[in-house]
Amino acid sequence: MIKKKNRKELRQMRHARIRKHLSGTPDRPRLSVFISLKNIYAQIIDDTKGETLVSASTLEKELKGKLSSGKSVDAAKQVGALIAERALSKGIKEVAFDRGGFLYHGRVKALADAAREKGLKF
Repeated sequence: MIKKKNRKELRQMRHARIRKHLSGTPDRPRLSVFISLKNIYAQIIDDTKGETLVSASTLEKELKGKLSSGKSVDAAKQVGALIAERALSKGIKEVAFDRGGFLYHGRVKALADAAREKGLKF
């Protein structure tokens, strides 16, 4: 009997498939997005060195007070704007977007659009 895959396993398979072709370089680091049930996380990663250059999430003090919920579309917009501001302050203008296996709509799209509005290119 074949075991049916759950949502988490399907997302992880999509993420692995995407990561085969997507890698962060010093010129164009990778903007990685992860959404848990309660929070939203974003990091800009240089895969050649294996280090996180910039990160933002709904758990940070400056966002936690503003948001009613850490899992809403509004929270995703705030995280996207914050990650873009931090990236631009470090001189990162262009990134490769890694949606982490999540479908590109809702919170993932809101985060990406907010980052683009603040001046990040991908």
